[in-house]
Amino acid sequence: MNDLTRVMIIEDDLKIAELHRRYLEQMGGFEVVGIATSKVEAEMQLEVLEPELVLLDVYLPDGTGIEILARLRSLNQQCDVILITAARDVETLQQAMRGGVIDYLLKPVMFPRLEAALKKYQKRTEQLHHADGLDQSLVDEMMQSAAAEKSAEVRLPKGIDGVTLEKIRALFREDKPYTADEAGENIGASRTTARRYLEFLISIGELEADVNYGTVGRPERCYCRVKR
Repeated sequence: MNDLTRVMIIEDDLKIAELHRRYLEQMGGFEVVGIATSKVEAEMQLEVLEPELVLLDVYLPDGTGIEILARLRSLNQQCDVILITAARDVETLQQAMRGGVIDYLLKPVMFPRLEAALKKYQKRTEQLHHADGLDQSLVDEMMQSAAAEKSAEVRLPKGIDGVTLEKIRALFREDKPYTADEAGENIGASRTTARRYLEFLISIGELEADVNYGTVGRPERCYCRVKR
């Protein structure tokens, strides 16, 4: 297996496509082999470049990502697809699921959510590559539906909003510690609000805290990402 996963980005907004390319570079393990901004351009590149993974938008100026997905399957092209789209209707989701997409991300996409989808893809690819054979536990893990995965996640308690939570999580991508005051200032929230989210992330094992006495001797909790 190649060290780098060959990825193609199909997105009508070139700036968003470039942003996704930078996310992939930041993560490591991926090589962007092509960017297409239209259906015609995408189909031409897909045939030549043969990527292993496609980040696919639904709305394109000359067609849809669902049409591209159907073509990929009809031609039996061996690639996985993550749909990244503003489409929020149930029919598009159903068509995507029938086409075998491995994840479905709604715009605007927060980097932690995209990172989670890509890491999940890497983990599954690695597991299948090293599997000598199949047992039921491996099959169950590979076939686990998006709904089942969602239900397995920690459910957000009352008072914890998903958007604000992702903003707090994003602060710790660079492994820098923050106090509640600093976190609140960075996301435009009060110290009390920031602390509530920080303590929630401690409760689910994503952050840890230590006491910092600072320059005036007042003890203050300092939060940092848990080392895995």
